[in-house]
Amino acid sequence: MTPNAPTSFFITGTDTEVGKTLASGAFILKLRETGIKAVGFKPVVAGTYIDASGKERNEDLETLRLASGLNSDEQSLCPFVLGQAAAPHLVAQKNGVHLDATIILDEFKALTAAFDAVVVEGAGGFLVPLTEQEDLGDVAQAMDLPVILVVGMRLGCINHALLTCEAIQSRQLTIVGWVANTLSNEMPLLEENIQTLKDRIFAPFLGSIPSLPAQLNKPDNAPYSIEALRFAAEHIRLPE
Repeated sequence: MTPNAPTSFFITGTDTEVGKTLASGAFILKLRETGIKAVGFKPVVAGTYIDASGKERNEDLETLRLASGLNSDEQSLCPFVLGQAAAPHLVAQKNGVHLDATIILDEFKALTAAFDAVVVEGAGGFLVPLTEQEDLGDVAQAMDLPVILVVGMRLGCINHALLTCEAIQSRQLTIVGWVANTLSNEMPLLEENIQTLKDRIFAPFLGSIPSLPAQLNKPDNAPYSIEALRFAAEHIRLPE
């Protein structure tokens, strides 16, 4: 990292289930390797499971907690944990929960005061709604963090990636890099798709995460292992 390189980021993706959590955990590990006290944060999560102790958990938050070196329940990493795996604003409406951006920003600011760096992982894509008036793009704009885009490599990703870049730019935010996450080795013309994105995305390419080896694949409703995060971290670099 260069002396003036950013250490806190907002990590967004081209869609849901494209590898934001894997990449976020890997970036946290890379920051911690440099001696930076880094922590993960999510504005909202939707979808929980019950762990072996009978406690309700979210797999993304547990991955961020593991990457951050935190014990269970040591630190709140998300102000809004919703049980049903669906669009957060719809689950919130169904359960009478107001996804208040002020609460999200207050918890984010508390983490920035307690840690050297905060890696914020969005939910779904960049413009996921929170309320009838606000979306995650508004939250990212209020946080004013440099953005890292995770592109899930599958058919349609070029269009999704370029549209997301335009949406981020429209909020006057800086994209400091992008990551290609290989969702399947069976994607046709994988390397050619990555090259097309390199040619069209103006931000630096931070690396390509290969498909996880079979022994590192995680079960449903479970966080990534530290070994999976380390594997991903080996294939990406921090923004300069």
